[in-house]
Amino acid sequence: MSEVAAPSKSQQAYAWIKEHIVSEAFTPGYRLVLGSIAGELDMSVVPVREAIRQLEAEGLVTFERNVGARVAMVDDSQYRFSMQALSILEGTATALSARALTESDVRRARDINELMIETLDHFDPRAFTRLNQEFHATLFERCANPRMLELVQVEWARLGHLRDSTFSFVPGRAQESVREHEQILVLIERSAPLSEIEHAARRHRSATLDAYMTHEHPDQALGLPNF
Repeated sequence: MSEVAAPSKSQQAYAWIKEHIVSEAFTPGYRLVLGSIAGELDMSVVPVREAIRQLEAEGLVTFERNVGARVAMVDDSQYRFSMQALSILEGTATALSARALTESDVRRARDINELMIETLDHFDPRAFTRLNQEFHATLFERCANPRMLELVQVEWARLGHLRDSTFSFVPGRAQESVREHEQILVLIERSAPLSEIEHAARRHRSATLDAYMTHEHPDQALGLPNF
């Protein structure tokens, strides 16, 4: 039995920096000094630079000439763009995964959704969001297209930085969300046409953006057209 390879130094640096960004120890605009980080992690600046490039690709870090790397600023438009992209990507990934899901997968997703329902009485937006991610990952993780999965995960990473939890802004959306989860599960269980599953998953994600935009920017266009 082969042993699991230890993470590379660049992976270690990536995880360390990202943890500090997500926990807000490194706040938006914080300057990431490669030498200081390398010293903290007891490694050269080369793997740190590689980690910074990966975080830049995910939108968590920006790099400016003569300034260096900084934690990306929170940008409302970037949140909107990521949610629009994720609604399409996640909807497609869920549809492509649907036929490969087992009864155990669907049962696990339903159990997660039940936990989400239980949190509604004593609502914790962060805990709800973590369960929400777990629910959706269960449904799309059997997608056979690795590039699609990679794109979904990149947008999830961006959203995790841009908004700690959308449900902090629109807690009422949580009740609608768990109902829509059950509707998606029913479509999967009855082997509905993949186009129906894709549409339900896409509109589910877009509806969360619509709720946020209505709350924060009622004068602006909402998420995606209902096509």
